Amino acid sequence: MDQIIREDLDAIRGSIDPRAFQGKSVMVSGGSGFLGSWICDTLIGLDSRIICVDNLSTGVFENIDHLKGVKGFEFEKADVCTYSRSPKVDMVFHLASRPAPEDYQKHPVETALANATGADRMLDLARKNDARVFYASSSEAYGDPEVFPTPESYEGKVNPLGPRSSYEEGKRFGEALCKAYHDEYGLDVRIARLFNSYGPRLRAEGLYGRAISRFILQALRGDDITVFGDGSQTRSFCYVTDTVSGSLLFMSLDRSSDLVLNIGAKEECKILDLAESIKRLAFSESSIDFLPVPAGDHMRRLPDTGRTEKLLRWTPSTRLDVGLERTLKWFSSKKTSLPGPF
Repeated sequence: MDQIIREDLDAIRGSIDPRAFQGKSVMVSGGSGFLGSWICDTLIGLDSRIICVDNLSTGVFENIDHLKGVKGFEFEKADVCTYSRSPKVDMVFHLASRPAPEDYQKHPVETALANATGADRMLDLARKNDARVFYASSSEAYGDPEVFPTPESYEGKVNPLGPRSSYEEGKRFGEALCKAYHDEYGLDVRIARLFNSYGPRLRAEGLYGRAISRFILQALRGDDITVFGDGSQTRSFCYVTDTVSGSLLFMSLDRSSDLVLNIGAKEECKILDLAESIKRLAFSESSIDFLPVPAGDHMRRLPDTGRTEKLLRWTPSTRLDVGLERTLKWFSSKKTSLPGPF
């Protein structure tokens, strides 16, 4: 594990009360993915016992390879949709999904089922154990919103037959299923609508790459930085330490009357500004290439985090420029293991 990740893990652990997780048995579906691996690393350092379940369709075993042989950590290569074991657990984090639009549009059935059948498997496991559940929903559950900042009470504007429907409606159904288990069985569920997160371990290549990681890889190589449309779309980018600390603070609460919270940064950033910032930070001579806007792309993302700040006493603490510098530094240190020539 490299120094940047070690420092960031220390920051996460320092921001939460470890007693909520010490000695707990925790299932993490999608545990070798971007956020899942950070949760595994954080909790194993708090003396939790981790069962990491991942079919490695988008997760990377390298993210958790250093945990092999660590006391209390177990990796199980399995599809969450067909998971049949019934281990004793105190908490379940359901993060298994395909988060990159280009990827989930190529695998819409698998994407929808991870948030339907997969969520049902995890919720049923939690019900049998009277365990607490964290469901990683998404800002995509709001679809193409018309209210900004977007509060949790906003019901969304989603096209059930659109190009993003497998993910957007999948997340919405997963939320509905969490609510159903809560109402019928009294299950303790926490639904986090996660906005764009970034940082070390974010995949960069091909269909799995998202804007920040793709821009960084292109800038480091000297390739054209590819921006969709004119780059006037906005997103709110939250550094991984803030996303994970907010998620764990939510999970550490005693049973909460708030089933759903937005977790994300409060500042909007234009995609073109993001590309130019990364180019500058990388001292890159890359040009910016403007490509057609993908079908179904949304123009704005901006969370209302007032409820989250009040309930968790949490707010993102990492400025975008600082987070980008750390992410860029991590990617630079991984040149030999990243795809393509440098």
